[in-house]
Amino acid sequence: MSYQPEPAYRHGDVAKTAVLLVNLGTPEAPTPAAVRRYLREFLSDPRVVEIPRLAWWPILHGVILNTRPRQSARKYARIWDNSGDNAGSPLKLHTERQGRLLAEFLAGGVLSPLVVDYAMRYGAPSIREVLARLKAEGCDRILVLPLYPQYAASSTGTAFDEVARYCSRTRNVPEVRWVKHFHDHPSYIAALAARVDEHWKKHGRPDKLLLSFHGLPRYTLERGDPYHCECQKTARLLAERLALAEGDWQLSFQSRFGRAEWLQPYTLSTLEGYARQGLGRVDVFCPGFVSDCLETLEEIGIECKDAFLAAGGRQFNLIPCLNEHDEWIRALAEIALEHLSGWLDASWDAEAAKAEAQRSRERALAMGAPE
Repeated sequence: MSYQPEPAYRHGDVAKTAVLLVNLGTPEAPTPAAVRRYLREFLSDPRVVEIPRLAWWPILHGVILNTRPRQSARKYARIWDNSGDNAGSPLKLHTERQGRLLAEFLAGGVLSPLVVDYAMRYGAPSIREVLARLKAEGCDRILVLPLYPQYAASSTGTAFDEVARYCSRTRNVPEVRWVKHFHDHPSYIAALAARVDEHWKKHGRPDKLLLSFHGLPRYTLERGDPYHCECQKTARLLAERLALAEGDWQLSFQSRFGRAEWLQPYTLSTLEGYARQGLGRVDVFCPGFVSDCLETLEEIGIECKDAFLAAGGRQFNLIPCLNEHDEWIRALAEIALEHLSGWLDASWDAEAAKAEAQRSRERALAMGAPE
């Protein structure tokens, strides 16, 4: 077996520990060519599309990759950040900032050498590329933390697959730990509640709060994927934290693709139903996304809003995702530290770290991060 090149082993080197944040990915530009490359990689993953290759390949290469890239590129162009040096996909920009803020937050209490980096499952920077870089920097212990609160085989599972593929081609394999999910972590739920409450303090409460999660085909539930149940638990815990009555909120699933039945209720039809019922104001929040992206900014913030208003709705608000919110960075640090136990010599001062997080947030805002 041939292994990929790696640094020569040096006796006595102090091993570093790394936290690797992993997100889904994004095209490198809002153009048909860039979107085609991204979709080809994404939709070729058997974890994402569980259709036999013999049946799926003609559809993917004969139809989808010849029609969808141009349509999707127009959608990406609507939400692309073109602000000078910070230009790029919102998903990538938020993930970069989260990694930087997490590193600064942890620096307030962790004594051991600790590196924080990020990778994308599809697109750049790739998981293999970043793992190789971490290894070259002397990181022999790596915590892989996918930024998917709820576990799904098509998201968290495929990220783990890619890490395993890298390790299978590596002679001196690093020690690896995984974060499978954090859908019910108290700090994550608190961060979600803080984000919603912050919005409501500025804008008042709606007639209905719709908690929209990314959809998956119905068969994933029937085949044993826990995603549906974990979304339900996140929504219930958040509603309890916000002290909402049963009729004040609802859960739904978005981003349906193809003709198969997906997890229900569907976000779009739910919103259109609200409009026909005469609800005055609806707020939509997407707890399953820790960063605003195409699915939140364009699908919910533009397409679903337009459909709601066209059906007779009067006021529609999209509550921003966690992004660089202080409570989310704090939650991310707590999740990481729980899984880093035994790897770090730490003197964790939560209040000092919180103060450092505030300073980091101020620096991020100065660099162009949104509120």
